[in-house]
Amino acid sequence: MYEAVHARPDGQSTVARLALTASEYGFDGLVVRNHGDEPASYSPGEVADTYDIDIVAGVEIRVDDPSRASGFVSSHREHQRIVAVHGGNPEINRFAVEQPQVDVLAHPMIDDGDFNHVLAKEAARNAVRIEFNLAGVLRASGGTRVRRLRNLRKLREIVTEYDAPYVVSADPFSHLQLRAPRELSAVGEVIGFDAKQIERGLAEWGRLAERNRQRQSEAFVEPGVRRLDDE
Repeated sequence: MYEAVHARPDGQSTVARLALTASEYGFDGLVVRNHGDEPASYSPGEVADTYDIDIVAGVEIRVDDPSRASGFVSSHREHQRIVAVHGGNPEINRFAVEQPQVDVLAHPMIDDGDFNHVLAKEAARNAVRIEFNLAGVLRASGGTRVRRLRNLRKLREIVTEYDAPYVVSADPFSHLQLRAPRELSAVGEVIGFDAKQIERGLAEWGRLAERNRQRQSEAFVEPGVRRLDDE
């Protein structure tokens, strides 16, 4: 299972500190998905070797204009393992699910964002993962927490009805905001998921990373076609 985090300077903790805590909590890997204007400075291989946890370089593209987002997706796709788009804005939500180059639409319901059956169908068609972001449930209170729960329940109903792919995250900006998989499973049950569905959403980050590593290798030609060594 993997968690997707924001590290310093986008977050408060370094990648190394997040990796240490994640490994202690039983995660197999960590996706570093800083916003594109706040890149983290770290060596994935060095951190991975030190804490015995897979470190995946990613990015979360944060823009308001879909025409600008398209350029950022293309440029980041070449060198990032996982490309996510910062959702919430209705136009950006629609843009993201229509782009096969996008791996994840992050928190589509944030800031009063919406998600409907049309977007779910597009996400399923283009294999864009929809994020169930549990941060609002874990770190909000009162009416805000109630609204976040309601939004996530609605999102779950739509995503499951149209069999759209999804990922799960607590969206931590600090090692103190990391939560163990069993804690996230407990939150998921409040939304309507069972433990295995939450675990599947956490593991999906790792499956995405492995798929993209294969696609970015020199042997990859197209899905289902690989270049073999002549020898």
